[in-house]
Amino acid sequence: MTFQMSYHNPVLLTESIDGLEIEPNGIYVDVTFGGGGHSKEILRRLGPEGRLFAFDQDEDALLNTIDDDRFVLIHENFRYASRFLRFYGVKKVDGILADLGVSSHQFDVAERGFSTRFDAELDMRMHQKAKKSAYKIINQYSEKRLGEILFMYGELRNSKALAKEIVESRKNEPIKTSFQLKEVLKRFLPNSKEHKILAQIFQAIRIEVNEELDVLKEFLLQTQDLLEEGGKLSVISYHSLEDRLVKRYIRSGLFEGEPEKDFYGNYSVPFKKGKLIVPSAKEIKENNRARSAKLRIATKL
Repeated sequence: MTFQMSYHNPVLLTESIDGLEIEPNGIYVDVTFGGGGHSKEILRRLGPEGRLFAFDQDEDALLNTIDDDRFVLIHENFRYASRFLRFYGVKKVDGILADLGVSSHQFDVAERGFSTRFDAELDMRMHQKAKKSAYKIINQYSEKRLGEILFMYGELRNSKALAKEIVESRKNEPIKTSFQLKEVLKRFLPNSKEHKILAQIFQAIRIEVNEELDVLKEFLLQTQDLLEEGGKLSVISYHSLEDRLVKRYIRSGLFEGEPEKDFYGNYSVPFKKGKLIVPSAKEIKENNRARSAKLRIATKL
């Protein structure tokens, strides 16, 4: 099986690209290239003068690059989008697409350590050369810090007890694999809720490994200056922590607090928000990854 074949269908493909309202000669950015599904659809709608820049820090995604003169794939984290677009002489773009979270491919390759289904080394790095891994977090972080991560990023109420169990266990020997971690925490995993709780634990560790919420904030802050007036931002998120940040930023240009009022008492905001779009029952049936997806589209004012 090639890497191209192992990437699943992109979520909310038509809706997210429709939201960009593609101008044939425009400049667009897909900051989460993955299997290239969204990028291919953008290119299909672009004219000969249009351009598409895509970002992906995962080396596996580079194998899916598209042979098209209008297309550039940049092997970098999208937190650096503005910097690398400037390198290509691009200061303003007409639309930006982000499909957040982990790709189906990353979940399906056992040795990457993202999935609760496989016994694999604790890794979870989206960029394979990054220094911070799940192993380091589980075996080196303090009990207090571990508890904070499980609470903030996994939304686990018993986060302190989970952290204590991990720290007590690793005193005897390092916790090296996902199944070892599962075994250490088994008394917290009743059969009826095992999958859900494990998913929350893995999500928390993965977000910390890849600094996902910090990356998302840094990216969103760049979109104000990157987008032309009338330009479109199309963002698909998969869990409430991501969606909350996207929703707040589109609404107010801030992640907390309220925007300032102008001289006339009106709020000064950078975007006009569109309606929330979720997948159809048909798409969820065909693509399980779509079940928690939320698409938010905004127009730069």
